[in-house]
Amino acid sequence: MSSRLARDCLSTSQCYAPRQFRVAYGIQALLDHGIDGSGQTVVLVEFAAPAGSAPRVTDIRQDLARFDSVFGLPAVSLQVINSLARSPSPWLATSEEAEDTEIVHSVAPDAAIREVLISDAGADSPANASADVAAAVRLGLTQGAVISFSHSWGEQCFTAAEVAQVNAALQAASNAAVTVVNSSGDSGASTNACPGARIGLTGIKGVNLLDADPLVLAAGGTSLQANQAAGAYMSETAWNTPPGPTAGGFSESSGGGFSQLFSRPAYQDGVPGIGAARGVPDVAADADPNTGMALALTDGGQNYILVGAGGTSAAAPLWAALIALADQYAGRHLGLVNPALYRIGQSPADHTAFHDITIGTNTVESTLRNESAPVQLGQQSTVPLTTPQARSPSQTITGYNAGPGWDPVTGWGSPDAQVLVPLLARYASQ
Repeated sequence: MSSRLARDCLSTSQCYAPRQFRVAYGIQALLDHGIDGSGQTVVLVEFAAPAGSAPRVTDIRQDLARFDSVFGLPAVSLQVINSLARSPSPWLATSEEAEDTEIVHSVAPDAAIREVLISDAGADSPANASADVAAAVRLGLTQGAVISFSHSWGEQCFTAAEVAQVNAALQAASNAAVTVVNSSGDSGASTNACPGARIGLTGIKGVNLLDADPLVLAAGGTSLQANQAAGAYMSETAWNTPPGPTAGGFSESSGGGFSQLFSRPAYQDGVPGIGAARGVPDVAADADPNTGMALALTDGGQNYILVGAGGTSAAAPLWAALIALADQYAGRHLGLVNPALYRIGQSPADHTAFHDITIGTNTVESTLRNESAPVQLGQQSTVPLTTPQARSPSQTITGYNAGPGWDPVTGWGSPDAQVLVPLLARYASQ
């Protein structure tokens, strides 16, 4: 029996088909000229899926095959590396993993994808989380030239030794000319919860690890408006969703602010709005599930659904795939691209490489949470919602405003890839 469509976000204008999404960000023009990721490999670090019933857990091969069939994409070279997690069912995937994979495949359709699984149980403590992240980076750099993470925790959660462990692995990646990308988080100006805690606002203003580390390209979130038919770019604002029952009683927004652990890196020198500390994020892309790229997910039977990608965990794989296109264009692995991106951002002649986001904020708030509220696609957690925790009081974390140039909400903004990729190939060090 053939699969049938159970829900279609395209019919309600709640998402964009991959081609429209690529047109909006200037990616389609590169693909049309053969810059499609050929010869490149993107590594996705993912939590191993717990055994469970669909649709929360599906077979990544089934989802990707359906995605390719619906949108006319070529088959991908996909491998799952299970040596760290040792999952009994390595092909099982959460919607987060499917989101990352389908976005990378859409942006860089001829790039190979390697998924490095880490144990979901490893996120139960900062010590285990930092060890797993460091191990995943070291393994990932042997598999491809771009590594993408879509999860992080507040930097206040980790000891100096744990931070140093992660930084040493990131330095090894940088030395090997491997780019590491991570989503800046969905908690706005609040840090994400620590490993082992429930999702939600922590009440601590700050940023997350990995994003705080200057060796990581941190990707924030926007809400994209493009022509629904052709995909022509129209406008963007900072992503910010008010609190409500579908978000568990707390608002979600582009993670951003200033590190308490890392000083300002040299590539951020002279950038208005950045003081003595590392500013986050560096760049941004669509993170609004109401304006996201369409994903094809099975629902546990013969049906599949098309839903919009969401969360800054959608922005990270887009940027990872974009760096793979830049690597192909340059004919070499660009490695740490942050200095080049800031050089481009500060150059008046090159300002069209980014869509500058000047509207919006990452102030977030919460109401009393419903303990049974569901986790939505894009929220960065694999912790079961039954984890006991006291209900949080209402709170507001006053964030920052988007504005001209770099800001601690959307960084330099979202990409116009047809302009940005050639500039990255020119400016990034070998």
